[in-house]
Amino acid sequence: MRRVREMLRLRLDAELSVQEVARRTGVARSTLREMLQRFAASGLPWPLPLALTDKGLELRLYGETGTKQGFRRRAEPDWAALNRELKKKHVTLQILWDEYIEAHPDGYRYSRFCELYRSWEACLPVTMRQTHLGGDKLFVDYAGDTVPVIIDRRSDKTQPAHIFVAVLGASSLTFAYATWSEKLPDWIDGHVQAFAFFGGAPRLLVPDNPKVAIIKACLYDPQVGRAYGELAAHYDTAVLPARPRHPRDKAKVEAAVRIAERWLLGKLRHRRFYSLAEVNAALGDLLVWLNEQQVRRYQRRTRRQLFEEIDAPRLKPLPNEPYALAEWRVRKVGLDYHVDVDGHFYSVPYRHAREKVEVRLTARGVEIFLRGERIAVHLRGSGDGKHTTLSEHMPASHRRYSDWTIERILAEARACGPSVALLCQVILEHRPHPEQGFRTTMGIVRLAKVYGVARLEAACERALLVSARSYGAVKSILDNRLDGQPVRRRDGEAGGAVAHPNIRGSTYYH
Repeated sequence: MRRVREMLRLRLDAELSVQEVARRTGVARSTLREMLQRFAASGLPWPLPLALTDKGLELRLYGETGTKQGFRRRAEPDWAALNRELKKKHVTLQILWDEYIEAHPDGYRYSRFCELYRSWEACLPVTMRQTHLGGDKLFVDYAGDTVPVIIDRRSDKTQPAHIFVAVLGASSLTFAYATWSEKLPDWIDGHVQAFAFFGGAPRLLVPDNPKVAIIKACLYDPQVGRAYGELAAHYDTAVLPARPRHPRDKAKVEAAVRIAERWLLGKLRHRRFYSLAEVNAALGDLLVWLNEQQVRRYQRRTRRQLFEEIDAPRLKPLPNEPYALAEWRVRKVGLDYHVDVDGHFYSVPYRHAREKVEVRLTARGVEIFLRGERIAVHLRGSGDGKHTTLSEHMPASHRRYSDWTIERILAEARACGPSVALLCQVILEHRPHPEQGFRTTMGIVRLAKVYGVARLEAACERALLVSARSYGAVKSILDNRLDGQPVRRRDGEAGGAVAHPNIRGSTYYH
């Protein structure tokens, strides 16, 4: 339009001839005459208004570009609706054009359809081009599609395996790993496996805002879950979640998820898997193939080559041991200074009874904290309802009682005499559980302090003869001074066999 303005100035202001204007501007005389006719027909004044732009001048002189006289406009698609459809999973422009041409057979051809869509898309709000530094960010997410795994060969019952995806920002080296769920243990395990795959840790982790990782999604101050924060600290990295409802913040992993679904899961769609290990073995083979493919926008270099050049030298070294998942629970200490965790009871120092504590659980250990201070450590037990008690956690009176064992009780009884030892042994053997006889035998042994060893020995001898096996019976013998009296035998006990028609005798069953 600058040349049009110059031609108008030379013709209308300088009043040069058409031939001279054409010579000075380098256009054909026929083109100049056509432009002057269009200007006369447009009704525009000369000089042109200052507010008239080149775009407006072109519109007044030549109308809309790309149209011809007698041109029949084709059915125009709803570009906004197509744009929304493209955001859905597995939808492409080819699919949308197929649907459009089916509804409008005389519509635009595919190339023109794509060209018009790109022109409309160019008017949308611009997006910021992200530049990723080597070893800087690792983007993580779960794929929407799952892999069915047969868990019962007889009934062909299946369970879906979820695909954890991680991709480095600079090289786009992609990692995929199958887990049974998207819960915290599997989420943490996916990260541990990803760090091992890359051979190092990035400076930042960029997840979405899943509940297992982010307690509170916030643009300014997101709250990271405790276990996820410990994972990041273990690998000397940090968590920078994407903004809520802004998937473009993690566009790298969104693209990697699409690639994983199309190039990995698509190739596995006809295979049958019977375990999670089989799925991960198949994914591992495909990942080698995927990361060795040449990428056009990377000057036909592979993701693996870019990783070795850009990311690998800048990743942080891994710690000596991989991170072990720790779950946190809030519990209240019972009156017996034990904490119930998954059906097993762990002791804490007795002075903390009734306190509210935090329990840190790993696969092998249990740590108990009170206001940030660790007060107890135990090996993790099974949920069998049993107790794990450390003697240093018990008060002195309980510790003395807990020190009593079967061996110690029998040793104390033997020190009082053979009858005392025999009676205690009989009591312990005839109880369903030996622990149920602890108090009885301890009480009998302690009677020696009150009545003396000799009297207790005699009383236990008498108790054995009369088949008395309780603490009360022995104490009653001592209180009534029966320990010094001979045992009165029942009739027939000391003599020969009793003759009676209801008594069969020892030879009856021969």
